[in-house]
Amino acid sequence: MKNATIQNLTKSNMMDMKSIALLLTLAAVWGGSFFFAEVALREVPPMTITLHRVFWALPMLGVLVLLKRIPIPRNPRIWCAYLGMGALNNAIPFSLIFWGQQQIESGIASILNGTTAMFGAVVAGLLLVDEPLTRNKIAGALIGLAGVAFIMGPKALSGLNPSNLAQLAVILAALSYAFASVWGKVMLAGQPPLMNAFGMVTGSTVLMIPIVILTDGVPDFGLLAPTWGALFGIATLSTVLAYVLYFAILKRAGAANLMLVTLLIPPFAIALGALFLGEVVAPAAWIGFGIIVVGFAVTDGRVFSFIR
Repeated sequence: MKNATIQNLTKSNMMDMKSIALLLTLAAVWGGSFFFAEVALREVPPMTITLHRVFWALPMLGVLVLLKRIPIPRNPRIWCAYLGMGALNNAIPFSLIFWGQQQIESGIASILNGTTAMFGAVVAGLLLVDEPLTRNKIAGALIGLAGVAFIMGPKALSGLNPSNLAQLAVILAALSYAFASVWGKVMLAGQPPLMNAFGMVTGSTVLMIPIVILTDGVPDFGLLAPTWGALFGIATLSTVLAYVLYFAILKRAGAANLMLVTLLIPPFAIALGALFLGEVVAPAAWIGFGIIVVGFAVTDGRVFSFIR
């Protein structure tokens, strides 16, 4: 009986080559979002970049919804839920990450963003009855926070300089993603996944238009070609294509395997930053990333289950 359980566990967590290829592609396009943001930040303010990201992604996702003949909900409650999802999963975290990247490298931002899975496990454990808060989740989150503390260094305790505030902004973005996962599970259960993506981007676009006009003014469209290329990349590749890949992997390999993408994003973001932006990630950040990986392994629990 025990051997059968181990075999079932192993089989359920194995991915075929196509799933692995899709997962690596998703990590690349999401890792690319940090690179695209660094390029766009040379001309465009953070919240305006967020608006560009969701505004240009909206019609493309709308076309996909129409092509797949997915019915558009008419219930106002669902659209209110999309508004909340757009805030928690797009407007707030995108803006915080882009704001943070004004002070820290894209690689550091991607590493700190890797705490999303651990925060998600803890938030779900606190708020959802069917996902209890276990010792593994608590221990994993504490280890992940230790990794974050290692990256920020002892100077973070002496005062809040711009770099520390930027790192905290990215961590708050990861926490916002965690609450978004719970919001989506509670408020949008039963809705088609692609429709959820379209509704969420619609909600975040509606939120960001007045916010950007009030804070940054009307967006400037006289931008340099590299800036437009970065904005186009972050909307089409890191948003539209990413959502298509996300749901494809979720269907093929399951949510547990999909969580692995949080550990694959930083290497892609760091590589792009080093190749095209000349960024150098300090050794302390790599060590901190290693600690976060250990925290993820503890939270996930599959390694220990397989050993047992």
